[in-house]
Amino acid sequence: MTTVTVLHPGAMGSAVAAQAVAAGHEVLWVPEGRSEATRERARMVGAVPVDTLAEALERSSLILSVCPPQAAQQVAELVAAHGFAGVYVEANAINPQRMLHISEDIAPGTSVLDAAIFGPPPGGARTARLYLAGEGSAIDQVESLFKDTALHTRRTSGTIGSVSALKMAFAGYQKAARTLAGVAHALAAAHGVGEELTTEAKVMAANILSDPEYLPSVAARAWRWAPEMQDIADTLRAAHLPPDMAEAAVTVMSHWERDKDRHDLSVADVLAHLRRPSI
Repeated sequence: MTTVTVLHPGAMGSAVAAQAVAAGHEVLWVPEGRSEATRERARMVGAVPVDTLAEALERSSLILSVCPPQAAQQVAELVAAHGFAGVYVEANAINPQRMLHISEDIAPGTSVLDAAIFGPPPGGARTARLYLAGEGSAIDQVESLFKDTALHTRRTSGTIGSVSALKMAFAGYQKAARTLAGVAHALAAAHGVGEELTTEAKVMAANILSDPEYLPSVAARAWRWAPEMQDIADTLRAAHLPPDMAEAAVTVMSHWERDKDRHDLSVADVLAHLRRPSI
């Protein structure tokens, strides 16, 4: 049995804690300063309350930080201040630079793992994936903690910061796409064609992010798409809707201006061109 502290049992943290408890491990948490909703979640999943963070850290060999991203550094600093000497799993949606700062400068544990959770809170028929990068022996401990649970561990070969970058890449697309969908539906609704937009959307390909092979054709057509996106920005502005995402797309497409009609380029080429200064 491993003793682990979860900071903190929010919606995701409590679900992760439940998986560890179900696997026969002891999960601690610190109720001090937490809401009644958090207390109820912790009670429901079988997490054991302890009076102080110091006590939790003394009893634990592993810390799971699953908190709002903006609180990740503060949580790490609190753990580091107590001289925790076990494995610290930084599982929040933070950028690689913040991850490196926590790992190298704050150093809240003897070993710090870069981690990210993909999927819904695990439990019942729902599964999630926990990606991990860092010291192999530390990853072994986490894999053992969640063996045969609904939280499936995924060991990566990348260095600290790589898993955080994976989370930023995925979440950046996922959240921006949903936000853009909101803007699109608002524009269509403003002109009375909301149902027609939904009908057209149903016949669109849904595997955009999972099929990067189509990207060279996007780069080759960006010279035509950019002016269209500017017209879209103007249309949004006229409808009193935010044009920012359309204008940002114009800026991104400017990086592909040299790729006009170059359908022979590879995926690696067009991705590399996004990293060069725009013309």
